Amino acid sequence: MNQESEPLLIDIVSDVVCPWCYLGEKRLDAALKQEPQPVVVRWRPYQLDPTIPEGGFDRAAYMEKKFGRDGRLKTVHDNLVRLGAEVGLHFAFDRIKRAPNTLDAHRLIRWSASAHAQRDVVDRLFKAYFVEGRDIGDRAVLIDIARESGLDAGLVEKLLGEDVDKDAVRREIAEAQAIGVTGVPFFIFASRLAVPGAQNVDVLRRAMAQARQAMKEQAA
Repeated sequence: MNQESEPLLIDIVSDVVCPWCYLGEKRLDAALKQEPQPVVVRWRPYQLDPTIPEGGFDRAAYMEKKFGRDGRLKTVHDNLVRLGAEVGLHFAFDRIKRAPNTLDAHRLIRWSASAHAQRDVVDRLFKAYFVEGRDIGDRAVLIDIARESGLDAGLVEKLLGEDVDKDAVRREIAEAQAIGVTGVPFFIFASRLAVPGAQNVDVLRRAMAQARQAMKEQAA
């Protein structure tokens, strides 16, 4: 395989309850539509709050404790609604009732990679939470998403009922933290160029070009 046809690897460290990660996904989608050369995207786990228990918290109470009652949360939500609309993303924060623990969701994302369904599963998880208001900490919801994405729902149900890959997901999160990831989304291009935050399309396009140039120079 020559350098021109070698896929550009993009790792995205994210959490599926992070609205900026959903925005970042859609902005990357827009950037990739302008990219003529092959790209491989891998989704890596992160938990904004791993202390949330199974079953989650009431989201309204959880967010009030985090942001207070001074209107800051409404300002954040209004800004995200505006930015999301620019890329065809319609946040429905008022529909979200639970703040879930996302460990099981990350396990599902991990398993979906082997079926080449990671992109679909991630997008369905984001949409389920931020648009439909579904509880993605609920294993029944995760099984439905697996089924909708073409995965073996029976196998996913069995794996979720066991401790399969819980430690592996936690190790990946620790590895991300070890390289300096403290917030998400966090993009890593070609395992060498890091771009934090839900950057706009132009920034992502420049990062892809820089990463490809670095790949070319390394191959020379």
